[in-house]
Amino acid sequence: MAQQEIGPRLGSGKMAEAFAYGDAVLKLYRAPGARAQAFGEAAILAIVAEHGLPTPQVLEAGRFAGRWGVVMTRAEGKPLAESEPSIVPAALEEMVRLHLAIHARPEPRLRPLKSRLADRIAHGAQLDDPVRKVLLAHLATLPDGNRLCHGDFHPFNIIGPPGATTVVDWPDATSGPPAADACRSYLLMHGPRLDLADAYLARYAARSGLAPTEILAWLPTLAAARLTEDVPEEVPRLLDLARGVSPAVA
Repeated sequence: MAQQEIGPRLGSGKMAEAFAYGDAVLKLYRAPGARAQAFGEAAILAIVAEHGLPTPQVLEAGRFAGRWGVVMTRAEGKPLAESEPSIVPAALEEMVRLHLAIHARPEPRLRPLKSRLADRIAHGAQLDDPVRKVLLAHLATLPDGNRLCHGDFHPFNIIGPPGATTVVDWPDATSGPPAADACRSYLLMHGPRLDLADAYLARYAARSGLAPTEILAWLPTLAAARLTEDVPEEVPRLLDLARGVSPAVA
């Protein structure tokens, strides 16, 4: 497609910014050498699109105004995270419905989730070697899987009102066990809103048939892996969870 004028900024994150791009949206990575990330995300979106899930459709990847980026269809509406308090229960139900739909899709073409976690734990600078060894041994005991896992599934990455949502931000997608992906969502909500994290965990467990303990078995390894994501304010909590401090569960 012919390059267009880059419009107003729609959102901003640590790794990238999103801009209006005609009727589409342009995600521009911040790092000058982000070619692999841009084309990698485009490839993941193309794979995910084959499953018929409510996700953005990739239109183009390349350089735009000197930066690497991806053009995709625009998701309409506000994030579920910005829902009015009165519809929070419906928003949680929508989140569980979407997550189960994602996890129903076998997807062996993406990187295995356990391999990704092992690499991150191995390179987590804040972990001492005895803890790292215990975490890697624990990870090895956890089940494998081949289901589509989003990797960053939380209410800010679900756009639109319940019943008309789009799931965005797929660069961390992997192939793995649904319990691990559900636990990652729990971990991401655990810090800012423990009440919502607990409510999500209870609903997902009830609908999926998994026990909460099966989901939370992944928590220490996921917390350790998140230490590599450079979120300084979360480091003390993540270290506690990685060392086996149990979270409060409703």
